[in-house]
Amino acid sequence: MTTIREVELQGHIIDSLTLTRVLDKIMDLDGEFDIITFNVGEHKSDPSYVRLAVMGRDEAHLDAIMTDLHRLGAQVPEIEDVRLGTADKDKVTPEGFYSTTNHPTFVHKHGAWIPVEGIEMDCMIVVRDDRAVCTPLHHVVAGDPVVLGQRGVRVIPPERPRTRSLFEFMGGAVSSERPSATLIHKIAEEMVNAKAQGKKIAVVAGPAVSHTGAAEALSKIIRRGYVDALLAGNALAVHDIERDLYGTSLGLDIKTAELVSGGHKNHLYAISQVVRCGSIRAAVHQGLVKSGIMYECVVNNVPFVLAGSIRDDGPLPEVITDIMAAQDAMREILQGVDLVLMMATMLHSIAVGNMLPSYVKTICVDINPATVTKLIDRGTAQAIGVVTDVGTLLPALASELEMIDGE
Repeated sequence: MTTIREVELQGHIIDSLTLTRVLDKIMDLDGEFDIITFNVGEHKSDPSYVRLAVMGRDEAHLDAIMTDLHRLGAQVPEIEDVRLGTADKDKVTPEGFYSTTNHPTFVHKHGAWIPVEGIEMDCMIVVRDDRAVCTPLHHVVAGDPVVLGQRGVRVIPPERPRTRSLFEFMGGAVSSERPSATLIHKIAEEMVNAKAQGKKIAVVAGPAVSHTGAAEALSKIIRRGYVDALLAGNALAVHDIERDLYGTSLGLDIKTAELVSGGHKNHLYAISQVVRCGSIRAAVHQGLVKSGIMYECVVNNVPFVLAGSIRDDGPLPEVITDIMAAQDAMREILQGVDLVLMMATMLHSIAVGNMLPSYVKTICVDINPATVTKLIDRGTAQAIGVVTDVGTLLPALASELEMIDGE
């Protein structure tokens, strides 16, 4: 090992396992380390500090190690100003650009640390005057000053909560063996606490909410004021409206689960009826749609984004079929969100997860544990997984919220 650099870590790096991950990463990448300084916080609220000498075979090897350590919160002790390069064309990055994590990030310029606005993973940072903005590739325009490399960039990964909560109880776990009643009660408590503090709750939902007969439960939750934004696709809205108009979902009678003769056409009839009205909102205001998830969103002024898919029938008028426009609409509706409940939709959950800062509390409910595993593997490490049928969870959650409200 011929090349050495020093890095430092500070905060709750022991109980949050940050230090363990840093040392593991160095060894996984065939590097070496020496601990120069290690000050351990003596109490639960006390931060710890460690300074390491990290060694690599050469500059390229050490650069690769340092890139991964940076994403875990390691910083070089010497503070330098951020380096900037200029985008020479729209949607084209300068060589060596910095790719963001979803953790709170700061850039150093003219002696001050500037917070990066709108942080999300896999974007660029554009710096102008005293502002640093997280910028998706399709928003980069010629002339943008884009951050290069890691110099002058500080990342702060999330730490283990200092107080007991659902997220400490679960510890980022994905398991079907947790006590469901306890989890549902804790989710309800998190939602009640969030609303009591004026925080914003978003729901990401797939069509299984309708197929499993849980649409009425989600409607109640919206009606009680526990949803500030809904993100979904064409299918959720279509089958929700189909259920209201014809009592079916995927052509099956919602009450009896029996196949209705000719019911396979009902979702197309539902789309056609709404298109005739002009929009989902118009269908509600004209009295065509009288109940359901989309009805409650309209009458309770809950904003929603329906992102299109190549599989869509129709689609409904409000569905955004330009995927980049859909991304931007999702980013807009997610601004300021504090708690996200994802239910029975792998693709929408991963898409929304990619846009969330790591400090946003994220709960993913799916009958398939692989959905939550993929969400976490793709960077939404703060998510906790509840492996259960959404048709069972939502009615129970609606009841828990009603009970807590009553108390």
